[in-house]
Amino acid sequence: MIGESENVFKRLTDHDRKKDFWNEVIIFTSKDENLTKSHIKYLEARLTGLTIEADRCNIENGNKPTESTLPRADKDAMEEFIHNSKILLGTLGHKLLEPINSSRVKSEGIYSDTLRERVLYFSVNGLLSEGKQSDEGFILLKDSELSLQTTSSIPGKINLLRDRLLEEKVLIEQKDKLILSKDIVLSSPSYAAALVAGTSRSGPQSWKDSAGKTLKSLEESLVKSEV
Repeated sequence: MIGESENVFKRLTDHDRKKDFWNEVIIFTSKDENLTKSHIKYLEARLTGLTIEADRCNIENGNKPTESTLPRADKDAMEEFIHNSKILLGTLGHKLLEPINSSRVKSEGIYSDTLRERVLYFSVNGLLSEGKQSDEGFILLKDSELSLQTTSSIPGKINLLRDRLLEEKVLIEQKDKLILSKDIVLSSPSYAAALVAGTSRSGPQSWKDSAGKTLKSLEESLVKSEV
């Protein structure tokens, strides 16, 4: 939930009694109390919009706040406030304002040569999924195809994740397979491969680039080039 209040303690006390979906809070304020109600409404609307656009979490706000009209100078100041908030949130490990795959770039099928930006592929049982490495983990990309069936060897955490993604309609059943409706981050390429295949898999061996090189060999080449 994203909101504003002139009495934060009272607002949080009320939420503690009535809402059970949260366990931490981040509060932003101004150093000299020079933010007007119009400034706050603008910030609330922009932060809510950015969070929805990033699509990392569900917003529990009852109504989508309306962005107030500000003079250009004030609007620029608020955008700077938002920029600084993004930096602080990211430093604290909360990247709710940043899209999972914000750096994804594609041009005529050619991707950046860096390992972090290189799109990797995993083909199994007629299914094709795409993913790539990131600072946060392994990103399984939107429209990836996943197995409809699972085996007993699949890690328990992956089974629980599958159930949640199905419940939240992030995984959509389509004939004899599942389709990923948005980018998601997993802790490792092996977890991503297991989620795709429905069984335990080695990520470094499963994921390959467009030339057929495995993630393991790409990482080994990268280490050698840095020695």
